[in-house]
Amino acid sequence: MQKNLLELLAPAKDLACGLDAVNCGADAVYIGAERFGARVSAGNSLADIEKLASYAHRYRARVYAALNTILSDEELPRARLLARQLWEAGADALIIQDMGLLESELPPIPLIASTQCHSSTPEKVLFLEKAGFKRVILARELTLEEIKAIRAKTSVELEFFVHGALCVCYSGQCYLSYALGGRSGNRGECAQPCRKLYTLRDASGGTLAVNKHLLSLKDLNLSRRLSHLAAAGITSFKIEGRLKDRDYVRNVVSFYRRELDRVIERKGYARASAGRSFCGFEPDLAKTFNRGYTEYFIDGNPADVASPDTPKFVGEPLGPASDVKNGSFRLREASRLNPGDGVTYFDKNGVLAGSLVNGAADGRVRVNNTKGLENGTLVYRNLDREFMRAMERGGAQRRFALKLEFADYEGGFVLKASDERGASAEARWRGVKADAQKPEAALDTVRKQLSKLGETCYYLESLELNLSKPYFLPVAALNDLRRDALAALEKAAAALPAGRAEAKIVPNDYPYPEEGLDYRGNVLNSKAAAFYRRHGVREIGMAAEGGADLSGKPLMTTRFCLRRRLGLCKKGREVEPLFLEDAEGRRFRLEFDCSHCLMRLYLEGAVEGKE
Repeated sequence: MQKNLLELLAPAKDLACGLDAVNCGADAVYIGAERFGARVSAGNSLADIEKLASYAHRYRARVYAALNTILSDEELPRARLLARQLWEAGADALIIQDMGLLESELPPIPLIASTQCHSSTPEKVLFLEKAGFKRVILARELTLEEIKAIRAKTSVELEFFVHGALCVCYSGQCYLSYALGGRSGNRGECAQPCRKLYTLRDASGGTLAVNKHLLSLKDLNLSRRLSHLAAAGITSFKIEGRLKDRDYVRNVVSFYRRELDRVIERKGYARASAGRSFCGFEPDLAKTFNRGYTEYFIDGNPADVASPDTPKFVGEPLGPASDVKNGSFRLREASRLNPGDGVTYFDKNGVLAGSLVNGAADGRVRVNNTKGLENGTLVYRNLDREFMRAMERGGAQRRFALKLEFADYEGGFVLKASDERGASAEARWRGVKADAQKPEAALDTVRKQLSKLGETCYYLESLELNLSKPYFLPVAALNDLRRDALAALEKAAAALPAGRAEAKIVPNDYPYPEEGLDYRGNVLNSKAAAFYRRHGVREIGMAAEGGADLSGKPLMTTRFCLRRRLGLCKKGREVEPLFLEDAEGRRFRLEFDCSHCLMRLYLEGAVEGKE
């Protein structure tokens, strides 16, 4: 019986990040194409994607190309051409949002429904499965029980985010950035207004919070819940971060590789790719950019998922400063700091400040800036220079499990080699077979020389000696046998079929769960409209980016609730709205659907007295 495969899916801003992800153990990498990706600043050339796919396929890892913006009628032909070029470059699947692509002639590349598709119910996921998607990326807001309910009614592959930045709004349903400045999240251009400062007032004008990042959330960290997610039906565990750098990718991927391998070994699952990563550093999620960690809604409504003080990386707490003077301060944990480290602290106005460490000795830390630092202020480290150097020095190497069998035959000796990819080869040495005068020493020499794999792409899983009796072989002969066997094995592995999956969309009329779509259906082209009509949708509104009137319409729908966070929840009873004000003088109304535990944000206009 075949074991269930679990996939660790890593982000890649560019080719270098993608190669790092593979080396650190990712089973798959997702990367933006040169156009039409939901991270417009993280596009990549076809040549780089081809290089990444070629490297990943060596380890039976996959590359998924993000082509997940909504598209105009003019853009569809170019997107269709790009899809074909990505297939020819070696991409294993396309991540898409726009259903107009399903009405186009695509290459036989499997399709993944982007998280922008707002897949949060069994009915929606089942529809996407029937429409021809190989995989659906679920909404981040789902609970474990909701994931189980989706799995119970579907058979499509389920992908779920387990780490990284969180959008406060349901993905694909946020129109705030577009409404405020014309930069659409559904077009890959989000300006992140959710990370800005806001003041919160009640209906009577009373102030509840002043100049806080009230819509900014902590970062997701489900590393403790991987086994629960696997049992619930998740097969692909996704790390967010197509705008993150190589240090983030190395550290986070290495950490999750270790944790997922523990689940695989303990619960009897199987790896989705070949090769084992040997990491030269100890991964630590506290060392990498985060806004504080949360498990979000995995267990239902959490007590607190917000990060209102700052959207930046505060770092690891070190303790309070004392005796601040002359560009230095005393710190109990001073010995943990090294020159070049970064430290942060909140000044008396609650603004995050930072400085670089010049030196630390005898409990005192010298920095290049102490402005706003007072006695008793809690100090953090947000840059650990030694950890970064360890990652750079140690890196990660990915190697295949190798089995060797050494035996004699009438005319000489044979070394058989096989690896976890299913490749096998052998090398032979012909000559006079001399009995060993020192049998144990001779056997030790054989083991030692055949085990020397050096900088090859292999690690030794087993070495079996099947000799009729101990023989003496020159060290040079053993080395030649090993090199020849591995060279033949690499050649045999290169000849193995790539095993790239193919898929073809067969149009059907399986009914969409709703009969009407407004601007939140994100229909921007005529082919997408035709797709939904064929599936029974009678009324189709234009997308916001196509000119839909957003006046009086919710610009955000969130499962995060400011009332609940501030202790103002009325447990399902009807409540009055609250109001946000930003630094530009705009006013937003927050309405609360307490029966469904949802918060919606509307743009009201300018605050009275401001323009």
